[in-house]
Amino acid sequence: MIELTNISIVKKILESHGIKAQKHFSQNFLINKGVLDKIIDAANLKPEEDAVVEIGCGLGVLTQELASNAFSVIVYEKDFNMMEIAKKNLSNFTNIEFLNTDILQAKIPSFIYKLVANIPYAITTDILKKFLIEEKNKPRKIVFLIQKEVAEKICAAPPDMNLLAILVQAFGKPKIIQTVSKNSFFPAPKVDSAILKIDINVVPLIPHELSAKFFEIVRATFGKKRKIISQTLAQIFKIEKSEMEKILKTLGINPMSRPENLSIESWLEIVKSRPINVDK
Repeated sequence: MIELTNISIVKKILESHGIKAQKHFSQNFLINKGVLDKIIDAANLKPEEDAVVEIGCGLGVLTQELASNAFSVIVYEKDFNMMEIAKKNLSNFTNIEFLNTDILQAKIPSFIYKLVANIPYAITTDILKKFLIEEKNKPRKIVFLIQKEVAEKICAAPPDMNLLAILVQAFGKPKIIQTVSKNSFFPAPKVDSAILKIDINVVPLIPHELSAKFFEIVRATFGKKRKIISQTLAQIFKIEKSEMEKILKTLGINPMSRPENLSIESWLEIVKSRPINVDK
């Protein structure tokens, strides 16, 4: 196996191909073996059965470890040149499939899988929305190396709830495994990172057919988070504020609450309370 966490080797590979890390692909190469090991531990992979989906392979540092610990790995890499380098670096592996495509446009496998990746920070929300809202076949587990501040937002609790926290916690249980210094990457990003594990609910709290509706209601409400929820929800549901207040009281929710104060359970009750079409 190639020691792809060795910065000298990383620089040599990049120089030999005459390329630099692409900022628009958020390419920062992990050079900390301890962090890599923590990601693999968090994924709890079984070589005899686990299929893994990875987003963005870079030079193959994480891909190599995934392929060594899982039954199979499917890699979605938008940068063709980088994908070809990773394929060359990992040519000894027979259980890796490389797909040169944008993950946000890609078709996801129909079989059971885990999602493990050092994802582009700029599209974190889009990736989570795709796999938790849009895809019916959700991963059993997600392990991401993401921006530390975003990981902390995802793990928030009332009265500090936010759109990302609700999006994730409605479908699974997030946990920060470890914070990661920006010096663990080459080139070093401007911010620190964190390993985030999300154990997806075995029994969904939200049926797939309600997922999009759920997200749109929460997003619309947080778009006006300074307003009390009875006022905002009345506009969304297209009913009188007084009627919305009655509905909320029936659900055991304070009509004077603001969106950041509501629990996941409260949001689920609200979404299930009325069949509506949300204006996008």
